[in-house]
Amino acid sequence: MQNTSIGIIGMGWVGASVAISTLQQGIATQLLVNDLQTDIAEGEAMDLTHGASFFPSAEVRAASVSDMRQCQAIVITAGRGGSPEETRLQLLKDNVAIARSLSEQLRGYEGLLIIVSNPVDVLTYFYQKYTGLPAQRVIGTGTFLDTVRLREMVGQKINLAPHNVHAQVLGEHGDSELVHWSRAMVGGRSLRSWPGWNSAYEEELESAVRNAAYEIIRRKGATNHAIGLLTAALLRSLLRDERRIIPLSTVIDGPFGLRQVALSLPALVTRRGIERLWEPELEPRERERFLASAQVLREAIQSVQT
Repeated sequence: MQNTSIGIIGMGWVGASVAISTLQQGIATQLLVNDLQTDIAEGEAMDLTHGASFFPSAEVRAASVSDMRQCQAIVITAGRGGSPEETRLQLLKDNVAIARSLSEQLRGYEGLLIIVSNPVDVLTYFYQKYTGLPAQRVIGTGTFLDTVRLREMVGQKINLAPHNVHAQVLGEHGDSELVHWSRAMVGGRSLRSWPGWNSAYEEELESAVRNAAYEIIRRKGATNHAIGLLTAALLRSLLRDERRIIPLSTVIDGPFGLRQVALSLPALVTRRGIERLWEPELEPRERERFLASAQVLREAIQSVQT
């Protein structure tokens, strides 16, 4: 197995879930973990190491950010978490300040930077701006999480495993996101023509996906397991050059005439990062909503810059 080193910055609920999911999938031969509170990073490294009998061989240790510069990928989960009454965009100023500080230590980094902290789209924009790394190598998890939530919910409605549902959420990972219903597919046919599908489900499920995080935070204080699993899956796709197409957030320059804003579009991922973005075929109302989502994010970026 090729030696693969992955770093995780921020060892709260999400960082810990990313770490255990990454180890269980056997993606890394070395996992470096970091937290502003060094005792937490050291404790997590010890705890994870004690489980070594249950995942493929890997070294796990606490490390500084500078130690991580040799990693093939660094995952950033550091930041203040949200409260049940708070939108992702309301987290903005505190977490942009953290992004600026971390980016100073990551300038010139040659690997992949995976942004998980919220608001993920705006932070993806600022990490790319502050580090100066190529946009293709600064990747936000974006609406990948909303997409897997959507597929699970659609699967529940039609009594199929979520793997059979091909549908995507686009735009902001947040309140302005949109489901690409017009191209949702199941078993090679349009979801809208699937037996038993009701158009009323679309508004119901879109609302459920959009509010899923708030509902989880209200009950347990944070979301962590699904994002940990999908971040590990994203790392696997990138580092093993699986050439998957996944809805991810990155700073775009051209699609739909948009520039200098980060949001989610279908992205081809390779070991070099995001190799290509696709402009999905949107119905007029979907296109209108997608552009409105981009405007929400543009205004959020400008609110920090002014």
